[in-house]
Amino acid sequence: MKEKFEQVAQWIIRSERTVVFVGAGLSTESGIPDFRSPGGVWDRYNPEDFYFQNFISSEVSREKYWKMSSEMYEPMKKAQPNLAHLAIAEMERVGKLDCVITQNIDGLHFKAGNSEGKVIQLHGTAMSVSCLHCGKKFDRDQIQERLRKGLKVPYCEDCRGPLKPDTISFGQPMPEKETEEAYRRSSAVTSSSSSVRLSSFSPRRLCLWLQKGMGRDWSSSIGTRLPAMRWQISSSTVRQVRPWPAFWKM
Repeated sequence: MKEKFEQVAQWIIRSERTVVFVGAGLSTESGIPDFRSPGGVWDRYNPEDFYFQNFISSEVSREKYWKMSSEMYEPMKKAQPNLAHLAIAEMERVGKLDCVITQNIDGLHFKAGNSEGKVIQLHGTAMSVSCLHCGKKFDRDQIQERLRKGLKVPYCEDCRGPLKPDTISFGQPMPEKETEEAYRRSSAVTSSSSSVRLSSFSPRRLCLWLQKGMGRDWSSSIGTRLPAMRWQISSSTVRQVRPWPAFWKM
């Protein structure tokens, strides 16, 4: 196993632009449950209740959404980056990271030390809230305080439009700017395990874009084949190859 990771290190050394593509599996070791695994969010809720169209059209759906979202937010706020997050931040520090494309909404890359310009949040962030009518942004803790005081569904204080965390729900369009930027900046991708598919975009589609745009044999499954090998980043796998390979010193 160590030899394989040394090979990946060499690929990163030789790469002019390294892009890290991660999903929910990266953050589970920080104590953030994913959606589909046993004990995950969808064991407690029906995902069909949270389609974007339902949020827009139904006060009952908005109340269910905010209940679920609040339950998820508190563990996210308290979570700390694990070794994998820290390794990606270290890649930026030594000049080997073009960007990290993340499906995660927990903000742990920033806690680990990555700068805003290096993180593309494809599925948005749970750390802020916006009005769906006028676009006004709110600090998430400000909204959570209203909910703790008994409010069921928050509305914009300016236009009375519904407020929603800045995350992408089922049926909600993917953010055009971030999606285009993810495609543009992809050169070499190291992918973590994930099975999240939202709206019309998925990690599978990104891999296909990479294949078309770069002429490389990217796997069409979630996960990226770097010369016939599929790589998954997690705290436990990072631990296996410490001390760090030589590329950290490049």
